[in-house]
Amino acid sequence: MKYLMIIVYLILTLLGLILMKKGGNPGKIKLNKKDISLSMSPISALGFLSYLCSFLLFTRLVVMFDLSYIMPIVTGIVQILTLISANLLFKEKISKTSIIGASIIIVGIVIMNLKIV
Repeated sequence: MKYLMIIVYLILTLLGLILMKKGGNPGKIKLNKKDISLSMSPISALGFLSYLCSFLLFTRLVVMFDLSYIMPIVTGIVQILTLISANLLFKEKISKTSIIGASIIIVGIVIMNLKIV
């Protein structure tokens, strides 16, 4: 169940980022004396909601796992999935340094999970 939560977290985070980028509207916040209003495109709003849900799920993951274990792993995976998604969905170019950086992240995740000692 714990690992399923990680997968759902990763999906929600990536979906949130993709939808907010696709929506192209960061949102406008208006503050009046009596109320606060927030307006954004429906796609951006869905992305915002997905990202908010991923954050709430992450707070649960932090409690379930060691912070020094879960934080580097999920953020590393999110970085790599974002790099791939940006290339596939938004035609953003992946540079050589991005590939090197992603490779270092993957090696780091593998090393963190080795049971040497």
